[in-house]
Amino acid sequence: MEQVLGSDWLITPAGGSSGEAYLAENSDQQKLFLKRNSSPFLAILSAEGIVPKLVWTKRLADGDVITAQKWLEGRVLTKPEMQQDDVVQLISKIHHSSEILHLFMRMGKKPLEPWHLLVNLHEKSKKLSISETSIVKQTVQFLTNHISIVENHKKVVCHADLNHENWLLGEDDHLYLIDWDNAVLADPAMDLSMLLYHYIPRSNWEQWLGQYGIQLNDHLLARCQWYMTAQSLSFYLWHLERGDDEEAEKWKQQLTSNQQLFIKY
Repeated sequence: MEQVLGSDWLITPAGGSSGEAYLAENSDQQKLFLKRNSSPFLAILSAEGIVPKLVWTKRLADGDVITAQKWLEGRVLTKPEMQQDDVVQLISKIHHSSEILHLFMRMGKKPLEPWHLLVNLHEKSKKLSISETSIVKQTVQFLTNHISIVENHKKVVCHADLNHENWLLGEDDHLYLIDWDNAVLADPAMDLSMLLYHYIPRSNWEQWLGQYGIQLNDHLLARCQWYMTAQSLSFYLWHLERGDDEEAEKWKQQLTSNQQLFIKY
């Protein structure tokens, strides 16, 4: 990173799971957020005001691409703040943006079909030698039995990791959604399920979805449940793979809870 900016910049790790994010500061009090091989459609997200302003992009000799964004002074949202109107308005804007969708498709991204997600989960569980455990078998069986519910639905650009720590409130009270490395072209229920199940009280789902722009019905509930179950298994396997047993256990408990939430459709 030093060769990109020069010796008058101090570069320090900025945290994050990828280990590829950095804070750069110079003597003039300028601050930049640097990231290696960030999402290629960062530019349009910046233009739409969805992520902090993109300052420049540079390609290194080894082929890696470094992006620099304006360092944003602010804070992440708390879990209760995820119920605020600006959260649902921003995710609705993203899902309904034809510009973001078309650019994502021009990048050659293929839609994430439910069967593909299911195969990936099954293969990863086999790799971790836990495919025959009770909770994994039950979950995969549920996803297999109900896959028809989530087939052949309109795809949008989904962030796919809507943890409250990826929602950043700037000092100017502008809300940003950061960390787009896992974005996929998928059923919007993938994103909606994470928000509804983890942050929105069940009694408020109808009103929240109305603000988003759709009506709550049994079919939508079934799709959200399918994706919530699939993502819970995905996060469980992801943390197991990294040896983070404490976080893995939390997602395992979520899977156990999901067994009680299965609805008939």
